[in-house]
Amino acid sequence: RPHPPGGLAMAQQPTIPRAGTFFVESEQQRANLERLQRREQQLAEVYSKNKALCFSGGAYQKTHPVKAARGRKDADVTLATPCVLGVADGVSQIEDFGIDASLLPKELLKHCETLGMEQLRPDAKDGAYRGPIPLVREAYERTSPTLGSTTLVLAVLDNSTRIHGKLHPMMAVISIGDCELLVLRRLHGHSSSLTPVFQTEMQRIDGHLQTPLQLARVDGRIDANFHDGITIEVIEKGSGLYMISAYEGDIVVMGSDGVFDNLFTDEVADIVNNVLRPGTTYPIEESMLAYAARRIVEACHAKTVAGPTGIMPDAPIGRGGKVDDTACVVAEIVELGECTNGNWVQAGMPREYDEDEDEHGVMDFLRCGAVCNATDNGELDANGDGTSRRRSRRSKQRQPKEEEEEESSSEEEENDRGMCCVA
Repeated sequence: RPHPPGGLAMAQQPTIPRAGTFFVESEQQRANLERLQRREQQLAEVYSKNKALCFSGGAYQKTHPVKAARGRKDADVTLATPCVLGVADGVSQIEDFGIDASLLPKELLKHCETLGMEQLRPDAKDGAYRGPIPLVREAYERTSPTLGSTTLVLAVLDNSTRIHGKLHPMMAVISIGDCELLVLRRLHGHSSSLTPVFQTEMQRIDGHLQTPLQLARVDGRIDANFHDGITIEVIEKGSGLYMISAYEGDIVVMGSDGVFDNLFTDEVADIVNNVLRPGTTYPIEESMLAYAARRIVEACHAKTVAGPTGIMPDAPIGRGGKVDDTACVVAEIVELGECTNGNWVQAGMPREYDEDEDEHGVMDFLRCGAVCNATDNGELDANGDGTSRRRSRRSKQRQPKEEEEEESSSEEEENDRGMCCVA
């Protein structure tokens, strides 16, 4: 959400009381699956060096002081591994029934991590990874019989995708509920600021803040009609699924609703730019990425405190924001090194980007801010303004050098061509 124009109001406006997240019963969720479902694929079809990529990230989370004073536990959970990033936000109302609200999200992300390592590591068997939906479904099934309810956003870095026989890493994102993911990119070279180029959408029943779509397992005390098949249906038919071209140097910001209900998109970008300034050496130290996540969380909590003049700060959901536990992951997409004894090694030492090395024009492409949908007729659905919301159509320009390189590709490589898994 962009920050609204205009300054702060001259007089203080009353804040709207906002309760915590409520559990949404199964029948109410099922009735909204078709409306909430998202399936989007954004391909940036530009030739880059054939290099595998991975995540390098840090996380930070904090219980809001107001909720801590009430004795509420922090039910947010984060995950930052080379192949999978995640944020899960446990539904606090579950605690009223004697259930630990953090247990299901903890187990869910633990199994997502295990499955991600099994399916996405460089030496994984062909066909092991079948897409983010089967991965989340299997992770959920492994949590049985743990009770709870949670929202989720998960990002998977898939190095198996090929376009015209050449490696083209893709980031697959699955969201259930109101956690969100934002991608920032330096569109005008390494010395430029990070600019938002993609953002997921929240999924809330009838748009209410307290009733997001949820991944749950409960007993008859909470919902007499519940069975695990309901949640499988939510994962397969109601989730938001996005496929985005991944490029070295992209910054991924993931957060619970406590982040994106309190901060506008440009505010998140400004915080990250203040920490990861233009010209920063890369790969970026994980401690710096974790510090950026901390700064975001602190800014979210500051939205619930009146300023020196007594005016509550503006937020996407209204003045005063939302008192909530807040979790954030900030990660950089970096080159993947060798995999030794099950450990992924980040390639290379921190260095400045040398534009003279850009023999294939990747930076020229990134400068245009294009995030494209490749179509069968060879046209690109591209954005010229660096965002992922407004699109204009233009013809794909093929360079002679690219054509020669494609012709020289081996027949075996062409036969290995595939598209990303979106199942």
